[in-house]
Amino acid sequence: MRCIVTGGAGFIGSNLVDALVTRGDEVTVIDNLSTGKQANLEAAVARGARLETLDVTDGAAVAELLSSAEAEVIFHLAAQIDVRYSVEHPAGDAAVNVLGTINVLEAARAAGVRRVINTSTGGGLYGDADVLPTPEDHPIRPLAPYGQSKLAAEGYCELYTRLHGLSTVSLRYGNVYGPRQDVHGEAGVVAIFCGCLAEGRRPTVYGDGRQTRDWVEVGDVVRANLLAADSEVSGPVNIGHGQETSVLELIDALNRLDGRVRLPEPQFAPERAGEVRRSCLDVTRAKQELGWRAETRLDDGLRRIVDQL
Repeated sequence: MRCIVTGGAGFIGSNLVDALVTRGDEVTVIDNLSTGKQANLEAAVARGARLETLDVTDGAAVAELLSSAEAEVIFHLAAQIDVRYSVEHPAGDAAVNVLGTINVLEAARAAGVRRVINTSTGGGLYGDADVLPTPEDHPIRPLAPYGQSKLAAEGYCELYTRLHGLSTVSLRYGNVYGPRQDVHGEAGVVAIFCGCLAEGRRPTVYGDGRQTRDWVEVGDVVRANLLAADSEVSGPVNIGHGQETSVLELIDALNRLDGRVRLPEPQFAPERAGEVRRSCLDVTRAKQELGWRAETRLDDGLRRIVDQL
């Protein structure tokens, strides 16, 4: 199968590219390398994947590439993912997450692409939900422009399905963690805490640490993408573990790793604007319609990261 992976040099995207190449697919990566790393793709490129350095906000460049690539499926992962940036720069966030998605959809339509797998967010959309675990039909109440832009992107995917017959699905991820997540990055508390563990630094906990997230390992997320590409499921689908874990419980889990040094006592800082208090996704639809469920326990996923540091 010929595939395009936007944002394919990033954390999740590069793991997906590896899986596609391993199963024999022909893969072209689109990435502007602003946060993605070319080093993440070295093994995949050596096995035949191709990297095109361009930005999804450049509609003409995206259209030109797709017109010649003859891709069957697009995995759209290119995005602005920093919640705090979105609060401070809502227009910049929308330029990537909304206009960039429109560019990909329009190019896909013009090129005759069979299916688009759109990357979306769970907690970022539902906000402080009344129902936990939260199903896809729960009212959407984002607390930051990031969630609002992802909702708009989902809406455009569904519009292109209705208007042009383009097959689309939006996977609403929980908090994804795993190998290649930047331990010094702005996003990804699991990676940041693992970096603190490896370097003996005190982790910073924003708020009281009792806020919860639904952490899901990147290998499980990759498998969800592959299943979604081979299905006809449309609309939003939650992809999470279906379990709440607080930030303080995450620290305890890291401290339980066999033979590991313990994290230094955390330092606490004020909670940050736009962040959800509790997040946990109802993954019933993914189980029933994709045949998917998360398989990696949090302790096992954490051990996999720390072993590679």
